[in-house]
Order: sequence, then C-alpha cells, then structure tokens
Amino acid sequence: MSTFELVWDSRCGVAESPVWDEANRRLLFCDIGGKRINALSVDTGARAGWDFPEVVGSFGLCRSGRLVVALRHRVVLFDTVANALTELTPAVDEPTTNRMNDGKVGPDGAFWVGSMDERSPRQPTGSLYRVTADGRIEKKSEGYAVSNGLAWSPDGSIMYHSDSTSAIVEAWDFDLATGGMTNHRVLLKLTNEDGRPDGAAMDMDGNYWSAGPSAGCVNCFSPSGALLRKLPFPVPGPTMPCFADGHMYVTSLREGKSQAVLDEFPTLGGLFRIAAPAVGAPVALFADQ
Repeated sequence: MSTFELVWDSRCGVAESPVWDEANRRLLFCDIGGKRINALSVDTGARAGWDFPEVVGSFGLCRSGRLVVALRHRVVLFDTVANALTELTPAVDEPTTNRMNDGKVGPDGAFWVGSMDERSPRQPTGSLYRVTADGRIEKKSEGYAVSNGLAWSPDGSIMYHSDSTSAIVEAWDFDLATGGMTNHRVLLKLTNEDGRPDGAAMDMDGNYWSAGPSAGCVNCFSPSGALLRKLPFPVPGPTMPCFADGHMYVTSLREGKSQAVLDEFPTLGGLFRIAAPAVGAPVALFADQ
C-alpha cells in the first residue's frame, strides 16, 4: 500500500486550498495566515510564491490564466506573471470576527467561497457565497461556524459542502446553468474520532474525499455517505486533498499544535502526496473570459 511522502517542508501555519494548475504543470496551495500562495513545479521541483496584503483563505484558476483569490473579506483577481492584483468584489458584509475560508470554482464557472468565525468557541456566523466574473456576490446559505469542503460530482449535478465545527457534510442538487441549489440534505455527521470534515476533493466515481484533521486521516465517502476508505496521514492535521498528475496532494497545518506535537511531527504545515487512490474529477475554471 502506498504511503504519503513529504514533497515540501513548507511549515505553513495553515496550508490549504491545493489546486492543480495543469497548464503550467504546478501544484498551488496557500498559507492562510502567511498571506501567501505557493507554487511547486511537479516536473522540476522548483518553488515559487506570491505574497498578498491580507490572509488568503482559498483560490481557484481562471480561464484567463489568472487566479481568483479569497482574501479576508473580499475576492480579487491575481495575475501571477505581472504580479498584479485587481479588485473583483466590494467588501463582503461579514462580522469583523469572520474571514473567508474554503473556496472552489464550480461547474457553473463561478467562484464559491464560505466564511468562518475566528473566535473560540466558534459561532455559526459564517455564510456561503457565489461570486461571478462581473463581481457580483450572492449569499447562498448561512449558519456555519466554519464553511468548508466544497466539491461537485463529476457531472456537476450535486454540490457538497461541510461545516467543520458542527461536523456535517451536506449536499444539494445543483443547476449548472444558474448555480441554483435545491433538495438540501445532510449526508454525514462525523465525530473527532472519524475526522471532522475539512477541505475536500471529488473523484470520477463520484466519491467525496475529505481531510479529517481531528483524526489524522483522509476519508473517502460514497455519494450516499458510506465510508469507503480511510487513509492514515503521517502527521496530525491534514487540511485538504487535491488530485493532480497521478497523485493526491494533501496540505496540513501547524497552527494550534502544542510544542510537544511540533517536536514529534516537525513537518506539520507541509505539503504531502501519495499515488492517486482514484482518478480525480477535474475542477472548473473561473469564467472571467
């Protein structure tokens, strides 16, 4: 059985949002508190990155070759070649104690992004938004402590989402033309031992791969919510899987870990990979052109 290998000892506070940039043959991921997006060339091992003025919650790829990026309370476009940032949305009407978190481009060509409460204990003040290329931002759902786990079935007909704090994974029937969501249902209610749901990815069989940081694993669930596989992770705190170039890449976190845990697992916050346990479903591009 394949095991995870460390490919970048990045030691991010919270490494998140791994994205496969097939056109440039690189794996991108953000360091949320580090206000940075990192890039790893899968062919040469070369590393690069770009710094931002605010925390980077998540991001996706655009048809134009730019990135669509969720900063603290707004969404911007970023040109990695020109190192140029362009405003896309106005500031979102969010509590000051919230920030943008998990986001992904949907099969409708829009960027979907949720928010989270940064306080402890977390309160259900977060929301889920749909952002279009003309800068419109629409609230689609609310009542989350930590909006997370966005993914779509391979045909785009089902949308998945989680709340890490309440440990639920939910789904809707999805309209590719309008971004409409109907027939809401809760698929899963997890425990710390199962691995509370964090970032997610979808495979071509319609299975939902969810990082379980509280249990140090990556879980694979069927479309009906049955647990199919549990991959043990080499360090506590995996945050999000991403299928890329015959591998599954998984980010991890250091933030909030005790010194004893950091001493035992010094590569926390790094980027890991394993031979792909399934064929990943492609992620859409933001329709900015």
